Amino acid sequence: MQFQRRHRKLGTNPQSELYVQPLQFYGEPPLENISLAEFETFAVERLKLLKTVENLGVSYVKHGSQYKLKMDNELRLLHFPYRPDTEKLSLCYPDFWKRRKDHISHFILRLAYCQTEDLRRWFIQQEVDLFRYRFTDLPPQQKLEFLHKNNLKYNTLSDKEKNELSDKLLMSSYSVSGVTVEKLEFYKVPFQDALDLVRSRKVYLKAGFAFVPQQDIVTIVLNDFRTRLSKALALTARSLPAVHSDERLHPLLNHLSHAYLGQDYSIQKNVGKISLEQIDSVRKSFPLCMRQLHQALRENHHLRHGGRMQYGLFLKGIGISLEQALQFWRSEFIRGKVDADKFDKAYAYGIRHMYGKEGKRADYTPYSCMKVILSNPPSQGDHHGCPFRHSDPELLKQKLQFYKVSPSSITQILELVKGMHFQLACQKYFEVTHNVEDSSFSLSHPNQYFIESQKVLGGGKDPKREVDVPQKVQETPQHLAETSEDLEALFKDG
Repeated sequence: MQFQRRHRKLGTNPQSELYVQPLQFYGEPPLENISLAEFETFAVERLKLLKTVENLGVSYVKHGSQYKLKMDNELRLLHFPYRPDTEKLSLCYPDFWKRRKDHISHFILRLAYCQTEDLRRWFIQQEVDLFRYRFTDLPPQQKLEFLHKNNLKYNTLSDKEKNELSDKLLMSSYSVSGVTVEKLEFYKVPFQDALDLVRSRKVYLKAGFAFVPQQDIVTIVLNDFRTRLSKALALTARSLPAVHSDERLHPLLNHLSHAYLGQDYSIQKNVGKISLEQIDSVRKSFPLCMRQLHQALRENHHLRHGGRMQYGLFLKGIGISLEQALQFWRSEFIRGKVDADKFDKAYAYGIRHMYGKEGKRADYTPYSCMKVILSNPPSQGDHHGCPFRHSDPELLKQKLQFYKVSPSSITQILELVKGMHFQLACQKYFEVTHNVEDSSFSLSHPNQYFIESQKVLGGGKDPKREVDVPQKVQETPQHLAETSEDLEALFKDG
């Protein structure tokens, strides 16, 4: 009885019609009220999904068997729609809530990812790849209904028309054989909607129409989806001032754009397991961003506030105690232009604050890859940031050559960088520098890089760690915003 009552409620939702189809262009925003808890849960789970889409797109052949298997598993685990019903279009209770979640979560991330050009580009690419996967998986009848429902009035050729044009379709359509012409669906599309296919001579043209085989219609649909989404993000960006005036949403949306969803490396039960004398010897396990900070500190005996924050929290994460940190930074700075007295007055408080011993006594977390990539870009004289994101390609190439990365691997890394897959480029750097063909983890944190490196160099066991790193405890967005601003203010000395 309870299920039936809930099922009847589906018809009361004014947007229930949106969820009849297994796929949509997200043309209409959600109108219902939801709780902040649901808002955050939906956003985080869609972000996990899009990050999976990005990783799978680089790690596997798109739409290959392994790609489909892993994508299906992720959609299922996160309770998103993952397999259209080929027998019926009726809307059942589980489908409704999955499609509702898909709809709402998409619009939440629009708010978070419309803020900069880089964020918009990343969001569009992942949403387009996810849309491609879902559209390709639709049966022919549902594809046609989707096109018509979204004002793409493309009709399929009848068997008679295919027979009449069989030879021309065979000669002009890419990857179509005489055997498959009869079995394939062909769409009659105005040629201006199929310019990419016309340009590459993949379709037959007649009387202003392109005759597009079913495997290529997705190109046209994706172009339309990409255009619509790009325009929608631009419009969403204009409404941000109104959204930012809501003190509940502003910090949450700001942190979603560089949210880290993995383990928390701030809670250390093995503090002091690494001695100061070991730092130079274990630097081979540092990711490239930390290696360049370490090298700059050793050469210049100083780091500006961005570098101290990024490197200091990383060292805290690998097990350097507060006492060790004070000794480490003092010994390095006094070799330069800072004497011991100035260090104690200008820098020591900030280091103690970083370890939660001053101010609000907050336990500050080492920076994740997303935070390093997206916040506080380096300026002249800085050494922090992500080398794959912030370095000139030629300079990055020189750094990789310095660390004896092979030319072929450098080419692969630079291609990933060109495609804005910065974390995947770093993971490729890990693989080639550790002689690992396929790393078994998805890189998202510099301290994760260190731990995985120590495992490889230690023969599969990390000698530095005695316990597993605990899962990250979710903090409120307001707390995250306040503590981040607090810490940055302490370090801004120039």
